[in-house]
Amino acid sequence: MRIDTGYRPRQHQAEVHRALKRFNVLVCHRRFGKTVLCVNELIDRALRLGSAGVSKPRLAYIAPFYRQAKAVAWDYLKAYTVAVPRRRVREAELRVDLPGGARITLYGADNPDSLRGLYLDWVVLDEYAQMRPGLWGEVIRPALADRKGGAIFIGTPKGRNQFWEVYTAAERDADWHAALYRASETGIIPAAELEAARRQMTPEQFAQEFECSFQVAIQGAYYGREMAAAEAADRITRVPWESATPVDTWWDLGIDDATAIWFAQSVGREVRLIDYYEASGVGLDHYAKVLGERAYVYGRHILPHDAKVRELGTGRSRVETLASLGLRATVARQQSVEDGINAVRLLLPRCWFDAERCARGLDALRQYRTDYDDRLGTFKTTPLHNWASHAADAFRYGAVTRREDSTATPPARAIVGYSPLDFGGDPSTDPEDVRSD
Repeated sequence: MRIDTGYRPRQHQAEVHRALKRFNVLVCHRRFGKTVLCVNELIDRALRLGSAGVSKPRLAYIAPFYRQAKAVAWDYLKAYTVAVPRRRVREAELRVDLPGGARITLYGADNPDSLRGLYLDWVVLDEYAQMRPGLWGEVIRPALADRKGGAIFIGTPKGRNQFWEVYTAAERDADWHAALYRASETGIIPAAELEAARRQMTPEQFAQEFECSFQVAIQGAYYGREMAAAEAADRITRVPWESATPVDTWWDLGIDDATAIWFAQSVGREVRLIDYYEASGVGLDHYAKVLGERAYVYGRHILPHDAKVRELGTGRSRVETLASLGLRATVARQQSVEDGINAVRLLLPRCWFDAERCARGLDALRQYRTDYDDRLGTFKTTPLHNWASHAADAFRYGAVTRREDSTATPPARAIVGYSPLDFGGDPSTDPEDVRSD
């Protein structure tokens, strides 16, 4: 049976339909028509699977939020299935049932539990950059496994996050299809309209929304310009470990969240970030083992100010626990978050990063941003607490401590270049009072 849904793809949409593989990543400028493209791809695949006798095909369109899925795709899904015989619309469930037992359902990534336990034959992840990073690996990819289902990631860049990662990985994988569509190249938006938009938007906004640039900083990013400057100056590259120079570690200690550790060396005025490690759900002994497995000669281990607080369960602070594991720590002085962010901004122009070993930490620094108040329509004065916070907080503690080192008058014992703990001194000394260069 041939069914005319009324869909007439543009040139570039038709090219996408022909080029699709099992896994696909489409980076599209605004007004490309990516939602219409993907909704019709889902409809076509649902009808073909149903007519081919596949048992109960299940297809999904997932947006960052459930209400967003309804606002963006629901009307399209209903409109383009009107001509399908025996089609039934389940308004309350945002679901359309089609012949052959096929179903297309809209979901929100803000409720990942609604997706657990499902099987899927095909899925569209719209604006994947705004979704939780673990959604694909933990929920969606397993749901495709037994049916050998396929996926389309679509969106517009929002910095170097998981959408950038999946796109760059797809470019290197022959089993994936990756494509990027810039407004200046597709001709979909008239040149005069693009020029008008360019005049009314910031250069960063235009480059992101219409030219699909992953390089520009996301709105509200604290360190966007500094990280862009590091990229432009080739300070994100391969950074070798200097075996004769001590390695300091900068920590953010998580309990329910992740623990993040930066590994830094000071060479002249340069601060070289040679390594980064992050994990969650493990004890401090795990991190002590991680440090011990590296061949580095360590200097100071800088911890957040609350590391001295004694835990009710053990009666010991995390500083004391690490000391029992052989790691003598320096506790960063308590500072306001704003002062810490300024300290990071002052330090970043002197920093070099190992691109491979610090990859996740770098992404976190790029993505660390202020929170947004949807009700007032403005950015808040406080950082958004998400996956990027841990690496950014650890870096902040290191930056604050280094700033204090450069401005404080050294105590008498620092003149000779050591602290008591360096040579097996009194372990009861308050780590916050131990100041050594």
